Amino acid sequence: MISFFACLSILIGGYFLYGKMVERVFGPEDGPTPAFTKSDGADYVPLPAWRVFLIQLLNIAGLGPIFGALAGAQWGSSVFIWITLGTLLAGGVHDYLAGMISLRHDGASISEVVGVYLGKRMKFLMRIFSVVLLVLVGVAFSTGPANLLAMLTPAVLNTNFWLVVVLGYYFIATFLPIDKLIGKIYPFFGVCLIVMAVGVCFGLFSQGYQIPEISLRNLHPAGSPIWPIMFISVACGAISGFHATQSPIMARCLTSEKKGRQIFYGAMVAEGIIALIWAAAGTAFYESTGGLAAAISAGTQSSVVYDVCFSLLGPVGAVIAMMGVIVCPISSADTAYRSARLTLADWFRIDQKPLRNRLLLTIPLLSVGAVLTQVDVQVIWRYFSWSNQTLAMIALWAGTVYLYRNRRNFYISMVPATFMSAVSCTYIMMAQEGFGISATIAYPTGIVFALGCVAVFLFTGPLKKNAADALRLDE
Repeated sequence: MISFFACLSILIGGYFLYGKMVERVFGPEDGPTPAFTKSDGADYVPLPAWRVFLIQLLNIAGLGPIFGALAGAQWGSSVFIWITLGTLLAGGVHDYLAGMISLRHDGASISEVVGVYLGKRMKFLMRIFSVVLLVLVGVAFSTGPANLLAMLTPAVLNTNFWLVVVLGYYFIATFLPIDKLIGKIYPFFGVCLIVMAVGVCFGLFSQGYQIPEISLRNLHPAGSPIWPIMFISVACGAISGFHATQSPIMARCLTSEKKGRQIFYGAMVAEGIIALIWAAAGTAFYESTGGLAAAISAGTQSSVVYDVCFSLLGPVGAVIAMMGVIVCPISSADTAYRSARLTLADWFRIDQKPLRNRLLLTIPLLSVGAVLTQVDVQVIWRYFSWSNQTLAMIALWAGTVYLYRNRRNFYISMVPATFMSAVSCTYIMMAQEGFGISATIAYPTGIVFALGCVAVFLFTGPLKKNAADALRLDE
């Protein structure tokens, strides 16, 4: 119990202390933002800071901090440490730099930003990598809500019917101006996500559940190693590359650079708090990691969310839970498709102000997504997990180069970039969907790769470019 409150206090205090330091290192400035200088009534639209914060939270979170935290809780209370430190030292830095550097480059997509700081080859790779990752997110978060809606409605409204409805909504949300749909309803659902987490936290304490103290013991019932599997499984609750694709969307709506800490770093801390609460619920509600793993195996993580909310909050909690497990993945998927559209628009320099141009990109994206919904989602999700953290690694290295070129304290991003390099490499070496080699080889390989990234950063490549190049996008 003490460990939970300690981690919660560190997260809240970290926003004001470490978040402020990160902001000071970056150095936000006064002046017009892209929301005004490039206003187009579609993607570049000035929005109030509170609205941008709630949209950003829902965009980056969805069910990520819930499902990821429950998955991580299978290793025991050690997950509290990763959620807390990962959020403050890695995830918050990652999201803030991704959003603010994008803002400095007129709201450019993460692939274009990476191209400026890591070179043209990496830009091309990131363009493909980002679009593929974003479509995979859209696919993964299509079938789940469709299945749940089919369970709650008459038999005639089957999964295929709801899948068509969900994809139809994605189509509309992807090309409509951001203030017409997303800007109006997402703040409400962002509040619902917060209310659900606060309610679960209150229910745990009011009903006498015991949250275990932090222990470094590996309590995973299947013996899955903490390193690096847990660091991949708990993504959105600590650090997630998907956030780097979402932050530029809100960078196009921000009215002041000085609100960046509140929006980007603040939303990540809020997500970390949500993840911490759900990790605590997973470790306390089922009384053991084995019980949690059995519950997930017997049903799905959605059913676990429903059971927890219904038991702790009653019928009202059940309604909130069902709304959450349906709406939250939908909110992540539609902004994933939107980000994919913007990435392609930046890539091929297609002006997105005309409706015709937005449809030109939206139609093929959703068509590919519709086809991929027929593939086993579990297979897609396994590759997404690794791809997600690899994207985070690349975004952090791009941020590190930016800080270096601008004579800022680049260690705040270099350290988590190095850490995530080791995580990403070690995982793909060990994982079944990767090379499947033993830990005795994978562990040192991951360390060598991470140190190699540091060497490249310090001695070769984009650092030798003139710092003035950082002020423009590569042609």
